[in-house]
Amino acid sequence: MTLPQALFFDMDGVIIDTEKDGHRVAFNKAFTEFGFDVFWDADYYGELIKVAGGKERMRHHLDIKGFGKDIDPTTVDELIVNLHKRKTDIFIDLIESGSLKLRPGIHRLMKEANDNDVPICICTTATQKAAEAVTSLSLPDISFSHILAGDIVEKKKPAPDIYLLGLEKTGKEASKCFIIEDSRNGMLAGRRAGINVAVTTSIYTSGENFDEANLAVSCLGDDDGEKGTLISGSVPGYEGVLTLSMLAALIL
Repeated sequence: MTLPQALFFDMDGVIIDTEKDGHRVAFNKAFTEFGFDVFWDADYYGELIKVAGGKERMRHHLDIKGFGKDIDPTTVDELIVNLHKRKTDIFIDLIESGSLKLRPGIHRLMKEANDNDVPICICTTATQKAAEAVTSLSLPDISFSHILAGDIVEKKKPAPDIYLLGLEKTGKEASKCFIIEDSRNGMLAGRRAGINVAVTTSIYTSGENFDEANLAVSCLGDDDGEKGTLISGSVPGYEGVLTLSMLAALIL
């Protein structure tokens, strides 16, 4: 059986369930430090993450709800950048503290890819600094071919740009690769790039429509830990643990 030519992983919600207890917490702390009366609760953040990109989420909130005080329009761009920079530093502190754990099956599948010389590429809207912190601190024994993050492309998911760049960097054939995503926006980005997509749903995306994915599971699963459940699609031999050979079987 021919294995996938490359695996492309989203980060937030896929590698670590970072949104609710990571990024959301960091955004709120940054708002407080900057003197803004802004608090994103878990339900509201679930709506905000439909907007791709942290800076874009803050700008969206500012446009519809404000930051609780008047802001000079000429300073908004700089403010958003500075807020996001501080938020990223707080998020990295959370990663370094060890309070955010890998999702089931992530290390196992990545190790399987490394052992079979299948390149792994991270493709995320998170900042480069955050992506490098997650990969180096949470996955120190895993080799990555590329870490593509932040504003490296003009259009963020559901636009296919980040995955098209991944294909360009790895030199692989779209139809022979696989993406691991957790959201509909990410799935759409992958499919628009012509790449196969396996979805591992997160706390905020479990109710989204993933009919266009090759398959969707609740998590990738571990033999000696939490097992996943099949949400949509099918794969021969699946019993709660999604393997590299199972992904290969889905490539036409």
